[in-house]
Amino acid sequence: MDYELVLLAAGQSRRMAASTNKILLRLLGRPVIEYSLATFLQDKNCTHIVLVVEKSEQQLLETFIEESGFSQTTPITIVVGGKERQDSVYNGLEALKGKAGFVLIHDGARPLIESKRIHHLVSKTVTTGAAIIAVPVKDTIKCVQHQFVEKTIPREALWQVQTPQGFSIETIKKAHQQAKIEGFHGTDDASLVEHYGGKVAVVTGSYENIKLTTPEDMVIGEAILLKRSKNKDGR
Repeated sequence: MDYELVLLAAGQSRRMAASTNKILLRLLGRPVIEYSLATFLQDKNCTHIVLVVEKSEQQLLETFIEESGFSQTTPITIVVGGKERQDSVYNGLEALKGKAGFVLIHDGARPLIESKRIHHLVSKTVTTGAAIIAVPVKDTIKCVQHQFVEKTIPREALWQVQTPQGFSIETIKKAHQQAKIEGFHGTDDASLVEHYGGKVAVVTGSYENIKLTTPEDMVIGEAILLKRSKNKDGR
């Protein structure tokens, strides 16, 4: 099933301790954002990519897209993000070509998403109208107040949410528009759908689909890429 993609690349990278946007940092010699772009561009069902960027980096990324030749395979629209992530997603949704159909929303800071996970998510989104990728929590989780444990939370029902997240375009646009009117801010896009009474399905993801947030994550990301390369080469 065909879908459009909103790819977020307008982060502030406050915890990365870098002077540039983390999606422009090099991961094994390639810009972080290039990995997500390449993965989705290889998917024949991805018909349109909306890349949401910082205003100050718009020209840089437009040049990068042009010189890379990425837009020759799938149309790429670049739009400027907003103050918060939710505002950036809203701007990206407004640039979609279709009023119906489906959209995936993905963080550019998760460059290690695999095609098979995308396909599973799209399939579930088509049948349910809203779906997310997530993995079961592995650690013990405790509720802490004022540096003391209040209770231990059973982890059997806890899942760590990732991106991409998939929705019918009508469903997610309506949720974002209503949230904008009411001033409601969710922790992710699925939480907006949940807030307005929608059901969100879960697809099991991968623990390798990490979000690059700190310098340590860059080291882990490179290790995952090297492992995948060795597995692919049969070594």
